[in-house]
Amino acid sequence: MKLGIILETKEPEKAWNAFRFANTALKREHEVKFFLMGEAVECENIDHPKFRVVDEMKTFEELQGIILACGTCLKSRMMDEYTACPISTMNDCVELVEWADKTVTF
Repeated sequence: MKLGIILETKEPEKAWNAFRFANTALKREHEVKFFLMGEAVECENIDHPKFRVVDEMKTFEELQGIILACGTCLKSRMMDEYTACPISTMNDCVELVEWADKTVTF
């Protein structure tokens, strides 16, 4: 199954759970694409002792998951030159939804 995940928060526990869900899906041999929107583009900077978002993001990338980040959201935070994620557009988000068999939002 193709799963599209849209994350719209940088709240540590929610972001952590979203990436755990994605990693579990990849381990079950689903294809997964992730779109970071709004404050979620700040996920690379979450530092929480219990909810290790960055570790889950690294695992996601190691499992060959695809992460896209909203370019407008990055630019509004002046982060467009400091992200490891490909800078994407709303067209990319629409294409993710069209590609996916199921779309999940966190």
